[in-house]
Amino acid sequence: MQLRVGQGYDVHKLTENRKLILGGVEIPFDKGLLGHSDADVLTHAIIDALIGAAGLGDIGQNFPDNDDSYKNISSLKLLEATKLLLDRNGWQIINIDATIVAQAPKLLPFKCEITKNIAEIVQADVNIKAKTEEGLGFTGTGQGMAAYAVCLIRRT
Repeated sequence: MQLRVGQGYDVHKLTENRKLILGGVEIPFDKGLLGHSDADVLTHAIIDALIGAAGLGDIGQNFPDNDDSYKNISSLKLLEATKLLLDRNGWQIINIDATIVAQAPKLLPFKCEITKNIAEIVQADVNIKAKTEEGLGFTGTGQGMAAYAVCLIRRT
């Protein structure tokens, strides 16, 4: 059995007049993430981990931000396309572990729904964590959010 590990990272700037979407869930907050799609930093990190583990490039190659078909698209749609890409290339997702880094808002009330959304698409075990940076760095000062993800896939 061939196993592969992937790791992903994404970061987006917080800005006014945007919805905050994480794992497909709209989080009540006074700012949202700036990006070409819905800027779902968590889902983008997961997509990058999966694509990388399969050796299929990265999120920018597969879903370029200069392609208008991805303008304001739900990142869950991109995750669905990623799952199909892995399926077509003979890979099965075993598990995903991801961390959202944000000073605010508190994400604990949304973790179950976020986890459910992602797990339903990838058909695998998913674990989501949220951390602050104790006021340090761009995430700690509320300028943006970051996410890290690791995954394990296997050849089918």
